[in-house]
Amino acid sequence: MTLEDERPLRRRTIGLYAIGSLGTGGFATLPGLVLLIFMTDTLGVMPLLAGALISVAKIWDVVIDPVIGARSDHSLAATGSRRRYMVLGALLLPVFFVVTFAVPAGLPPLVSGIWVLIAFMATATAFSLFQVPYIALPAEIADGYHQRTRLLSVRVVVLTLAILLFGAGGPELVALGGGNEHLGYVIMAVVAGAVIGAGMLIASRSAPTGVTADAVRTSLAANYRAGFAALKRSQPFRALLLTFALQGLATGAMLAGAAYVATYVLHDKTALTLLFVALIAPAIVFAPVWQLVARRVGKERGFVIASLLFGVAALSLVAMVWSPGWWVYIPVGLAGAGYAGMQSLPMAMLPDVITHDAASHGEGSAGTFGGVWTAGETTGMALGASVLSIVLQATGFIETTGASFAFQPASATAGIALAFSALPAVLIALSLVVFARYRLRKADIDAHA
Repeated sequence: MTLEDERPLRRRTIGLYAIGSLGTGGFATLPGLVLLIFMTDTLGVMPLLAGALISVAKIWDVVIDPVIGARSDHSLAATGSRRRYMVLGALLLPVFFVVTFAVPAGLPPLVSGIWVLIAFMATATAFSLFQVPYIALPAEIADGYHQRTRLLSVRVVVLTLAILLFGAGGPELVALGGGNEHLGYVIMAVVAGAVIGAGMLIASRSAPTGVTADAVRTSLAANYRAGFAALKRSQPFRALLLTFALQGLATGAMLAGAAYVATYVLHDKTALTLLFVALIAPAIVFAPVWQLVARRVGKERGFVIASLLFGVAALSLVAMVWSPGWWVYIPVGLAGAGYAGMQSLPMAMLPDVITHDAASHGEGSAGTFGGVWTAGETTGMALGASVLSIVLQATGFIETTGASFAFQPASATAGIALAFSALPAVLIALSLVVFARYRLRKADIDAHA
């Protein structure tokens, strides 16, 4: 099947679906960027405990995502649409997001940490209600190899814009607290939560309605069995998921480390905004470029090229240990160019995997695949912050409250720099070793078109 043979997507459908990345990009960016440093530098929670609490909340994602995925499939069968789960998540997330950062000042660090844990678990649940069916939609919206690339490429443009908006704007909103960091984080959560929820609510209208299918109700155990079955029977899915999870771990470590790099390596908190501009501006420019590359050489080769660019750029940042300075924005920009392909191309391959599986095992598992995918993705991102917290603890990082500032030992600043550079580079290399086992190609998809 050629591009001309595929059923063209309506611009309205592409636009509505892409707006969802305003929500997904915002939620992926802000907690990853500020939650760890909020706990260590405002609430006074020790790094290892802060990382462990964040990990527990994300492990909860792993538990619930396959269930939500299966329930999303059942909702599609019973009502003809996945929309109701998406709407529910969009309405609940802003409320729980504000509660996560509305920790009363003066609470003991342990109590503050538990507050964040419970509230963030609720927020993650609301996000999964939207995200899992959202990821399943491309296989139902677009019916061809190239149209899915087009759909996901536009989504990634919005995603990168969202990362820039929330990554650069989040710290500026915190600054509106006028030195009161507790108030500043609440202001950030209110504004960001409203924008995230609005983007998700609009995107829910991209979910098709009137799909005819037989309604099936299964037990909780059956939902998990469906997730494990999807992993067991689809080798391309296993390879793609593990690759994306490892890359999520790499980008999660860099995302969580950016604020620490700005504060303790570059000694300039405003550098955080500049780091995000350097990362995301090239990603916006290169998102359509990777679509062209994929059309020329295939999604798979394009993804490898993008990953290598990101990995080499990250590795060059090791020099920050000895000579931090303005030059870091150049390799960060190159990493941003690679990041656009690392995001859009795997997401465009996932619907191919779902279609390939459906041709062999029957329709109706897109939500299950989406749930398992979301669980793997969020686990990778969460463990990025957890790995950084281990590095901080091991290298002697000193936690503080918002009313004080700690001068960090040289070992801690070196650890921050290496967690932002060498660690992501190694993880990217490992991900490409795994991706070598992904053997699904355009001809396999066209054979089932």
